[in-house]
Amino acid sequence: MTTNIHTTFDKIYDRRKKEEFLNQLSKVIWFTGLSGSGKTTLSSGLEKKFFANGHFCQVLDSDNIRSGINNNLTFTEADRKENIRRIAEVCKLYLNSGVITLCAFISPTNDIRDMARSIIGEEDFIEIHVSTPLDICEERDVKGLYAKARNGKIPNFTGISSPFEVPEDPFMRIDTSTQPEDASVEQLFEKILPVVKLDTKK
Repeated sequence: MTTNIHTTFDKIYDRRKKEEFLNQLSKVIWFTGLSGSGKTTLSSGLEKKFFANGHFCQVLDSDNIRSGINNNLTFTEADRKENIRRIAEVCKLYLNSGVITLCAFISPTNDIRDMARSIIGEEDFIEIHVSTPLDICEERDVKGLYAKARNGKIPNFTGISSPFEVPEDPFMRIDTSTQPEDASVEQLFEKILPVVKLDTKK
């Protein structure tokens, strides 16, 4: 089957040319953490901050992806892995388009995150661990997902009936329970900005 596939990557503008056009280095900013930890809030806030400073981003969020491209997947271990595999491949396309991609996915295991990293590329995978404690995440749970999980109504729920493996060496850890949202976004922006700045001298 693969013998009939002929890619056209060599016939389109390369990543460097698109980065020069957008005046930025494309990277994948990968937010991982428990449900309710603040991944979506931080990624959307960071997108606005980058946009206001002349950088073009795309946010990929779990619920949006699962309502569209991955709406055929469940929350079994195999489907969680396939969910992240597809997302990583989409990220790679954005990466080659010069876009800064902000991903907000629980991605609960080191194995799953390592798979995403291997697809995207070690140098382009910027891992952010949103380390907000479980009890705070449960307090914030407006959808009542944690309560349903504790009552056995939602199987394989990360943090309750399914484990979350803490990243060993992320680019940054941030606990959204210790400071206001805008302060967290500003902290992220200051740390990540040097990574996405284009060196025009090269």
